[in-house]
Amino acid sequence: MAAAAAEAEEPAAERDGEEEGEEKRPGEAERAATEPRREQLFDLIVETFLAKVEEAGSYQRFAGCYSRLYRTQPELIKCIYKQFISQLQTCFREEIQELKQEGNLEVLFGTLDKLVEGAKERETPAWRPSGIPEEDVRSAVVPYLLKQRTFLQKALKGKEEANAKLAEAVLAGRQRITDLQQEIQKRQAEWQAIAREGREIADSLEELQ
Repeated sequence: MAAAAAEAEEPAAERDGEEEGEEKRPGEAERAATEPRREQLFDLIVETFLAKVEEAGSYQRFAGCYSRLYRTQPELIKCIYKQFISQLQTCFREEIQELKQEGNLEVLFGTLDKLVEGAKERETPAWRPSGIPEEDVRSAVVPYLLKQRTFLQKALKGKEEANAKLAEAVLAGRQRITDLQQEIQKRQAEWQAIAREGREIADSLEELQ
């Protein structure tokens, strides 16, 4: 009976633990807020590497390389080792900091964090290579070329419309010039007719005198 009661209590305790674990399980937003940024991960990797270097070059190994001096002056060896490790870590951190500044890594890491966060909100799956270079290149280049073709077609249509308007304007200008020439010829003919009539009248008046 006692064993059966213990077995009955044990699943209940497990269920209670599961419920508590579910209550304590953080949500997506909380996990996103607690996830380290890539710059922090990079710094953590650097610090881990330095720790591994210090572990690989331990004081015992360093002292073993100078065993005779260590037997006579162990404190000196210890002081040299501390200075060596400190200088090595300082130089390494300075080099890494220079690389971060030259490569603008802080901004790039921030941009990468934003891209990852934006990718989490995507409803459609992201593009993945198929493993066949020809198809991958075609799938990446063809949409770009189609987009460029559409852009060029729109630009060409705009140019053709502009050229058509210019051609209409040129034709209208030529027609205006033709009309002006005809008007000038008409006025010239009228003036010539008036001049002839004037001369004829003058001639007839002279004959009457």
